[in-house]
Order: sequence, then C-alpha cells, then structure tokens
Amino acid sequence: MPSYKAPVEEVLFLLRDVFPIQRYNNLPGFAEATPDVVEAIVSEAAKLCEETLQPLNQTGDRAGCVRNKDGSVATPQGFKEAYRAFVEGGWVGLAADPDYGGQGLPFTLAAIVDEFASSANMAFAMYPGLSQGALAVLLTHGTGAQKTMFVPKLISGDWSGTMNLTESHCGTDLGLLKTKAVPNGDGSYAIFGEKIFISAGEHDLAENIIHLVLARIEGAPAGVKGISLFVVPKILIEADGSLGPANKVTCGAIEHKMGIHANATCVMNYDGAKGWLVGEPHRGLAAMFVMMNEARLGVAIQGLAISEVAYQNAAAYAKERLQGRALSGPKYPEKPADPIIVHPDVRRSLMTIRAFNDAARALAIWTALKSDIAHRSKDKTEVRAAADSLGLLTPVLKGVLTDVGFDNTVKAQQVLGGHGYIEEWGMEQFVRDARITMIYEGANGIQALDLVGRKLPKDGGRAMMGFLGEVKFFVKDNEADASLAPYLLGLEQGLAHLERATMWFMQNAIAKPENAGAGSYDYMHLLGLVALGYMWAQIAKAAIASKAAGNGDAAMEAKLLTGKYFMERIMPETSAHLARISAGAGTMMALPAEQF
Repeated sequence: MPSYKAPVEEVLFLLRDVFPIQRYNNLPGFAEATPDVVEAIVSEAAKLCEETLQPLNQTGDRAGCVRNKDGSVATPQGFKEAYRAFVEGGWVGLAADPDYGGQGLPFTLAAIVDEFASSANMAFAMYPGLSQGALAVLLTHGTGAQKTMFVPKLISGDWSGTMNLTESHCGTDLGLLKTKAVPNGDGSYAIFGEKIFISAGEHDLAENIIHLVLARIEGAPAGVKGISLFVVPKILIEADGSLGPANKVTCGAIEHKMGIHANATCVMNYDGAKGWLVGEPHRGLAAMFVMMNEARLGVAIQGLAISEVAYQNAAAYAKERLQGRALSGPKYPEKPADPIIVHPDVRRSLMTIRAFNDAARALAIWTALKSDIAHRSKDKTEVRAAADSLGLLTPVLKGVLTDVGFDNTVKAQQVLGGHGYIEEWGMEQFVRDARITMIYEGANGIQALDLVGRKLPKDGGRAMMGFLGEVKFFVKDNEADASLAPYLLGLEQGLAHLERATMWFMQNAIAKPENAGAGSYDYMHLLGLVALGYMWAQIAKAAIASKAAGNGDAAMEAKLLTGKYFMERIMPETSAHLARISAGAGTMMALPAEQF
C-alpha cells in the first residue's frame, strides 16, 4: 500500500529562507501569519492529510462514486467523515474574507494545504477545492445579496461549489454552448440544458451544492459575447436562509473515466432550474475566468502533488528492492544483492523527479505570493506587476507542472518495474489520476496558445519584459558569488534561449500565425524551464547561506546537489525547445489532411 509524508520541512524552508513570508507583513492577513502560526498550520495540515485523507485514496479509487436511482450520488466509504474533519478544521476558509467567516490568512498557505491534500487524495481534495473557485467568483462579481446568501456557507464547507462550462458539443469553444436562460419575471431565470464533465456535480458531502453555470439568455448575441453566468443552487434557499425545495437540477449520470474515481464527475441536467445572474448580462465568460484562473493554479499544484507522492513511494522502493550489484562493485556485500538505488538509471529517474518537485513547489509558492500581492496590496504599481506575473505564468504553471507531473508518475512507476503495474502498489493509480490534469481546466495545448497568442503580446509584452528583467537582475546581482556559478550559468543559458525564441516569434509569427501555433507548446515548456531554473538559483542561494550559518548541513547539501543536477541534466533541454520553435510551421502543416 502506498504511503505519503507531507514535505513540511521543505515548505518551511521556502517560507523562511527563500521567500521570507514576513516580508509581506504590510499585506492584510500576513501579520497574523507569524512563524509559529505558519508552522502550526503547515504541520496540522500535514497531519490531517497523512492520517485522514491518504488512507482513503486507494479504497476510494476502487469503490468510486455511486449514482442512486433518484439521481443522488454516494461518495466512497469514509469520505463524509473526512470531509467533516476537513471543514471543521476551517481549511476551506483558511484564506477567505473574515467578513464572511473566513480566517483571512495568506492564499499562499491555502496553496500549500492544497498540495498536501492533493498528494494524499487528489479525488477528495477536488470537492473543497472547487468551492474556492466559486468563492472567488461570487466575491468578485456577486451582488451583496448573493454574497450574503452563498459565501458564508461555502466558507464553512456546509455548502460546496462547482463550475459548469462544458457541453457535449463544445469544450474550449464555449461560444457554441446551447444551455439557455429564460427570464422568470421575478429577477430569476429558468436554466435549460445539459453540462458534462462536471467535477463534484453531485455528492453527499455537503448539504447543498452551488452551481455556477454558463448559459445564453434568450435573444443574446451569438458566440462568446452572448454568454452569461448564473448561480444555481441544488436546493433552493428560503428568505430566512434555510433550505427549501429541491431545484430542477439533477445528475443524469456519472462519467466512467480513467482516474479520480472517487470524485463524482457528472452529467448535469438543467430542466428549468432557477438561477440568478452573476455580474452583467453577456459578460459571463469574463466572470467565469476568475474561477478558471483559480482552478488552473489548483490543477498546476495537482501536477506537483501527484509527482511528489509518486516520487516518495518510488524512492522508498528503490532503497529496499534488492536487484543486481552496483557497476563499481557491491555496496552491500552482506546482502544477496544491492538495493536498486545504487544503479545510475534508477537514480536518473528519481533525481529528475526530485529536481522538478523542489523547483515546482518553489514556483507554486512564489506564484501564490504574487496572487496575494495582486489581491491585497494597496500599491498600484506593485499590484500591476504581480498581476502581470500571474497572467503570464498561470498557463505555464498549468501546462508545465501537469505535463511533467504526469511524466514523473510514469518514471516513478518504472522504478517499481512489474510491481508498478500492479494495482495494490498504488503507482498505477498515480499515473491514472495525474493524466486528467493535462486535460481539464483547458487542455495544455490551449494553455500554450493562450500564452503565446494572448499573454505574451499583452500590453506590448510588459509582463514578459518584467519577468526577463527580474531574472536578469537576480543573475547580475549574484554573479560575483562563485558558489552560485553552477546555478547561474545554466540559468543564463536558458534565459538566452528564451529571449531568442521570443524574438523569433516577433519576427516570424505576425505575418504567419501558424508559426506561433507550431511553436507555442515548446515555448511554454521553455519558459517553464527558465522559471524552474530561476527557482533553483534562489533555492541554492538560500541553501548556501543556511549552510554558512551552520543550519541543516546535510539537508542543504542535498538541495545543492539536486539543483546542480537540474542545471546539468534538465536545463539544457531549453536548446531543444528553441530548435523546434525556430523550425517553424512549414513541415508541420504541409502534409494534406487526408494523409493522416
């Protein structure tokens, strides 16, 4: 049976030494996040995830969710009790607005808890995770009455949230959606239509489910300009806040899918369900993007989370499994064979995963801090810079962390050999669960197109110039430190490749847009590698300083070695990405469609 140990010390090192959280005490909620409070939160979250959520991961996967004849859905055994423990601990409202019952602590801490929960039990973590996105939409675009009615209950976890976008004939191209909204004459609308792939669309964990639904008001313009957003509760709410009769929204089926079996992915039927407009008419997609961006950061963290738990189990196996002898001679002569950790190819897999995980965690926390600045700072210049960074890097985190996260689960499975293919060891579940992260909340090819087509040229390339400038400043500011040279050299080379790729797009993509499309995926990964390399340079700087102060020499040395591995073995991939980008779209687009 697989196991999981939350990386508490790794997180505390990042928050203490790499991105000192106390620097942000001028922001609301950060002053309350004292070192003792942060350590207590991280440690308690780890305990909950290790002891309550992780033991349900494999059993939940095997049992799955069951749809009853009346359309209700039962989650696997133990999930209701685990959900109650999660919400009673206040974890849903950790970073939520105190005016509505939240704790108001940094979003960064909520992102860390999200990693732990997703590593322990990704299918479970999606239930409260989706509520976070619903909260963000309602707090940003909801009316005062909607906030009062829905937000406190979502924060408490008594109610949960969903997002309803996809229909059987349209996913990415939401302009094709057919779900319609008919005015009832009392300020509400009757919603008619069918949505598919709705995560947590129906379940027995919360007493009500608050659906956020994209639909087209009768007579609205065609395409995305005619889409509106509606809040549609599963159970209608009386004027005094108590629950009334059931709304006309039901689960028509549970999707039979490759992974995340313990999360109810539903077909949702709206048969005149009563809903209320959120935000302005025909501006629903802009409102829903608040939730989608929240969700994309959450999915990026899922990619890291599954990579981490897969790594832990592969490393544990490699230290115990005896097979063959080390190429340089027996390392454990008293045993009949050496553990496979002595073999370079096994270490290649494990080091590659570990080098990614450490940097990806740093990148997730760094980005979460940018989110806190963007939403909490009163300095307009600071807010703009943080928002630029978020806009640029959200598709990169979603695409790169999930692509690599999935690849890493496969590498970890390979370490176990035949046992990795057997259900009881748990590795095949990690592979299956990780696969969806590359698809939902915008398939990764769409993330790449969004990056190159929208985020890169936005505001004259201001966000990209800001990122390049920040990395260059770090390199320049630390170039005299010889101990950092192994990390800065690789970062500089990757940065040069990124600049050349950006310039190539400027020169070749405007006249021929297919060049941008053909190179977008490689550009996303190229930018991702540079961002991860930037994280490693900062981690190395903090680790060197920590060693000099006599703190945790063995742990710091391990970080420095892992960072060197990243720069030597992973960072050089930037040159391959540049070569593919520079090849353009000619050959890729030349083969006639009928020849495929």
